[in-house]
Amino acid sequence: MDIDENKIDEAALALLHLTLHDYGRAWKQIDWEVMNRLYEKGLICDPVGKAKSVQLTDEGMKQSEELYNKLFSK
Repeated sequence: MDIDENKIDEAALALLHLTLHDYGRAWKQIDWEVMNRLYEKGLICDPVGKAKSVQLTDEGMKQSEELYNKLFSK
């Protein structure tokens, strides 16, 4: 099966929106490859480290909310 990694990244970013806390931090319980792609796209700060959460960038915050509404609202 040919997988569209962009769709996976969009879903992951929308799911990060569910765990937002402390203005822009989200729990990083998502696959490391996905987190690295989100970092490379400039949507999150570097996910490598001991912290259990990651900081979303301003663009990441904007896109995560848009994707959350697009994918999960009725």
